[in-house]
Amino acid sequence: MYYELATMTLPFGTAGQAATQVQAFATAPEAQGELLGCWFSDIGVLNQMTVLRGFATLEALQAERERTQQSASPFGCGEIFQSLEQHSYKGFPWMKPVRPSAESGITGPVYEIRTYGIRTGGVQPTIDLWEQYVPARDKLSPCVVAMVALDGPLRFTNIWAYDSLNARSQIRAEAVAQGIWPPKGGPAHLTTNMVSTIAMPTAVSPLK
Repeated sequence: MYYELATMTLPFGTAGQAATQVQAFATAPEAQGELLGCWFSDIGVLNQMTVLRGFATLEALQAERERTQQSASPFGCGEIFQSLEQHSYKGFPWMKPVRPSAESGITGPVYEIRTYGIRTGGVQPTIDLWEQYVPARDKLSPCVVAMVALDGPLRFTNIWAYDSLNARSQIRAEAVAQGIWPPKGGPAHLTTNMVSTIAMPTAVSPLK
């Protein structure tokens, strides 16, 4: 499964309008792929909307990227956003494709979007370690997706769902206490380039 993670920086007070227009753009008859998540940042860099779209093939992702780039109003928000970034990813091969909350049962309403830089040669060891450790970690809170970037610096992004901010803190502490997270040896494959955003689903987000 292939994914696009797009981030828009929006003027204050425009999130609701932007979300509606993102949904219309991503579900238009000519659109390829599927809208999976649409979140607005709460902790981290503020006033950012993050859009997750899924694609069955790399060709479909690239075609939709071209449509977005050629649009007079990307995501229907060309007159609103102050900046737009689009990044392509491939899901870890052993993970199930991301599905909306109505199908997967995965819900927030708190989502953490974490990106880690990967050292040279560290991609496959990271994928293998996560395959080993995520099942136990999933029992505490679900990993929505883990995916390796196909463009830009070598890195991977993972998204986690939590019932609340308090639950996030408690679960992360419990995972460390149980020795099930982080994967043993995993940090050795990562750089110090790490970013975390706490985001909440907008009204149009299929992941609620």
